[in-house]
Amino acid sequence: MTVKRWTLTDVSEGVYVEDLALTAQELGRQLPQVEVRKSTLRGGLCDGVDVVRVNNGRLSFDVLPTRGMGLWKVWLDGEEIGWQSPVRGPVHPKFVPLMEPGGLGWLDGFDELLVRCGLESNGAPDFDASGRLRYPLHGRIANRPAQRVEIEVDDERGEIAVIGVVEETRFHFWKLRMTSRISTQVGENHLRIRDEVENLSASPATAQMLYHINFGQPLLEPGSRFLAPVRKVMPRDARAAEGIATWNVYADELASYAEEAYFIELLANGDGWSPTLLRNAAGTRGASVHVHTEQLPCFTLWKNTTAAADGYVTGLEPGTNFPNPRTFEGQQGRVVQLTPGERVALQLGLEIHHGSDQVQEAEQAIATLQARVTPEVCDQPQAPWCMV
Repeated sequence: MTVKRWTLTDVSEGVYVEDLALTAQELGRQLPQVEVRKSTLRGGLCDGVDVVRVNNGRLSFDVLPTRGMGLWKVWLDGEEIGWQSPVRGPVHPKFVPLMEPGGLGWLDGFDELLVRCGLESNGAPDFDASGRLRYPLHGRIANRPAQRVEIEVDDERGEIAVIGVVEETRFHFWKLRMTSRISTQVGENHLRIRDEVENLSASPATAQMLYHINFGQPLLEPGSRFLAPVRKVMPRDARAAEGIATWNVYADELASYAEEAYFIELLANGDGWSPTLLRNAAGTRGASVHVHTEQLPCFTLWKNTTAAADGYVTGLEPGTNFPNPRTFEGQQGRVVQLTPGERVALQLGLEIHHGSDQVQEAEQAIATLQARVTPEVCDQPQAPWCMV
C-alpha cells in the first residue's frame, strides 16, 4: 500500500500553502483527469477563503477549510449540483455576524451544498429569560477555519481524501475538536464524510451536529420528490402541518412561500445505514444522502420553494438531534455526551445519480426497507419532538 500525504495548512507549525496543483502523476494514479488543487479566493465577501478542489476523474467537489470544512459545490460529469443562494459566496467568516442580537447572522454566509451546524448547538436561535442571545442559529462550526488541512492519497485503493481539523473552543467554556475526512475513489459518483468530534476538556461536555445538505435546480423542480424509508414523520410547526399531505413533493416557485420543515425517524438496514433520495420530476437525476442512523438518529426535511431569486432550495438534514433551540433539545436529552477526552464518529455519504436506471435502483433500495413498516404520518406537531 502506498499512501502519500501533503500538508496544506498547519497553524501550530506555521505551514500555509496558498496555491497547489497535484496531477495524476504526483498523486500516483496514471489517469490524466485526476487532480487536487488548492487556491485562495480574492475580492468581495470571498476574500481569503481557501478552496480545495478534488477531481476523481468523474466527480469533482470543492471543500472549504475556511468555512468549517463545508462542501461548496459538487460536479458530476460537468453538471453542477448545489443551489443558487442570494448570498454570493463562499463567504469568509469575518463577514458573518454570528452573534447579532436577533441570532440570525449565520444566514449571511449560507450558500454551500453541505454546511455543518454545531458543535455546541445546531438549531434555532435560543434566548435566555431576559431576551439575550445564548445560542445563535445553527451554531459556530461552519464559521471556524481549519487549524490543519491535509491531502491523503491511497494509490492502491485509488482513494483521495481531504482531512481537516477544526476547533470550537472558548476559555472557561466548551473545548471541542472536529477532525473531518472527506473522501472519494477514482471514477466513482460517491463521496464519504467521516467526522470525529472530540472533547478536549478534562471535564464532561456535550455536543450536537446537523448536516445541512442543500439542493436547488436542476434536481429541485416542480414535481421533484423526496424518498426515504420512514418510520415516522411529523411537521415541525403549524406552518408545516398545512403541507403535510404533500410533505415529500415539491411545488413551483412561489415568492410568498414560507418555509416548511418535517422531522423524520428513518428505517435502517442491518448495518445501521438508511438511504434517502431527492429526485427530479422525471426520475432521470437524483442525489442520495446515506445516513448512519445510530450516529445521526434525527432527520429533518426542509422545504423552501420560494422564488429562484430568493433561494429555491431544499435541505436534507441528518443530525444528532432535531434543530430546535439548544435548551429545548437538551431538556429532551438529544445531545451527545462526551467524557473527558472522548471521541464520537459521525458518518454519512453523498451519491449523485445520472440516468433513470441509477435513480430507480436508489428508489428500489428505499422501497425494500419501507416494505417492513407502514410509516406513521402525524398531521400535527407533538412533544417531545416539537415545541408545542
